[in-house]
Amino acid sequence: MLALCLLTAGLVGCGGGPAPDGTRAQVQGLLDRRAAAILDGDETAYLRTGALDRFRNLRAVPLADWSYRVTAVRRTGDRAVAQAELRYRVEGYDRAPVRVGRSLDLARDGRDGWYVASERPAKGSAQQLWDQGEVGAVRGTDSLVLGVGQPPARLRAFARLADSAVPAVSGAWGTDWPRHLVLLVPGSLTGMAGLLGAPESSYRGIAAVTTGETDAPANAPADRIIVNPEAYGVLGSVGKQVVLSHEATHVATRAATTPATPLWLSEGYADWAGYRGSGRTPAEAAPELGRELADGRVPQALPTDADFGFGGDANRLARAYESGWMACRMIAERWGEARLTAFYRAVGAHEGREGAVEDALKDVLGVSLADFTADWRDYLRDRLG
Repeated sequence: MLALCLLTAGLVGCGGGPAPDGTRAQVQGLLDRRAAAILDGDETAYLRTGALDRFRNLRAVPLADWSYRVTAVRRTGDRAVAQAELRYRVEGYDRAPVRVGRSLDLARDGRDGWYVASERPAKGSAQQLWDQGEVGAVRGTDSLVLGVGQPPARLRAFARLADSAVPAVSGAWGTDWPRHLVLLVPGSLTGMAGLLGAPESSYRGIAAVTTGETDAPANAPADRIIVNPEAYGVLGSVGKQVVLSHEATHVATRAATTPATPLWLSEGYADWAGYRGSGRTPAEAAPELGRELADGRVPQALPTDADFGFGGDANRLARAYESGWMACRMIAERWGEARLTAFYRAVGAHEGREGAVEDALKDVLGVSLADFTADWRDYLRDRLG
């Protein structure tokens, strides 16, 4: 959600004095020219609007649209700060514009009017990849990989893995999803945190996350898979493919994932699709849960959403993911893969969280939550005990 300063009569922002109507119109015209220069790849025209800061960072990004909507201007003499909503679309991937808040420092030249001195994310808005440096781009068959501080060979490797993930996920979920992936590969964990607008501690050890709205409409912007190059880089070849297939599953299931869907199911299903065909056994893929059972501690219930919180106990988080995966694996083994997918869709189609899992268990699998939980606990003992 765009975070902007409070507006008064549409002209006052962040506690400053009102800007004359003419100033706001002039600033909007300036940003319209700046946006046109970006889309046209016209560096000279861009320089006429101010600092060259983002232009070269953006050159490799395939943009279909780029525009600013000024929402507030605070002027002090020949200086001003503008708040704006930036809307952009990546060609071939975004079916609707991404909307982010931007803050622009402006200065006035007596002859040429206003120009942009600098641009940055608005307060409460995350960085964009080009805020971090010059973006490199690699197109795969079914993917677009955008990276900063990454050699082209590494971006091509990501594209190959992403291209392999698309048919693998379609084999599990079906083909009713865009079947195209956008990956963002920053230069470090710090860069990943900047793209997510979160502290680094929240994602240390997390190889990748997918951003997007649950229950998204068909004309939504494409989800972004954001990679932590530090955690991802230490994985083996199978682990790297599993991670990208897991994240691709979130992209595929986004429209069917709603507030009614518990995290144990959305993350467990993504892990199930990611591990599907990998040959990984429960003992290999669920080591933390295996240690719990070896110590005689069998989970009493499926994990709650709170168990999936980043930045807390890493072992608890691992057990939550492993527990969800084992639940989905059990459904696929006992009722079949088609029933697992039907169960996922039925939960997401429920009108709310309350009763969603219980009703879908009864309607799709013919079992109560109590019996399902008991079966799952037995399944853990049998596969991991």
